Amino acid sequence: MRLRTTYPVAFAAAMTLAACGQQKTAASGIEARPPAPAYTDITAVQLHDMMQKKDFLLINVHIPYAGDIPGTDASIPYDQIAAQLDRLPADKASKVVVYCRSGNMSKTASATLVSMGYTNIFNVAGGMRAWTDAGYLLEQRGRP
Repeated sequence: MRLRTTYPVAFAAAMTLAACGQQKTAASGIEARPPAPAYTDITAVQLHDMMQKKDFLLINVHIPYAGDIPGTDASIPYDQIAAQLDRLPADKASKVVVYCRSGNMSKTASATLVSMGYTNIFNVAGGMRAWTDAGYLLEQRGRP
């Protein structure tokens, strides 16, 4: 009695599965995955520089409330950003900067915005902690 080797079949199946979601480029014939949409991380200093010619919506996504970076336009909880489309720009190419206290909630909010089709999203890495570590002040609602 002779046993059949199934390695060639398993190898072919594995190669087929690995190729799912990939495209061949015409010039090289090499398969490449399409780039995933992403957001851009910025530092507190970069945000401070951007604030000098503010042309973006600045959103605090931290919960519970722990203060604001001066110039904040809106507070939207990170886990409710998709449900509050009416507070976001209709133009999905609009520049939007999000932050939280440490950067974790804003990463989630940034990824959510990208998944919703927004293409110009910036996340303040390190959030309000990085902002104050850089020597900038926070403000509390209703007072500077």
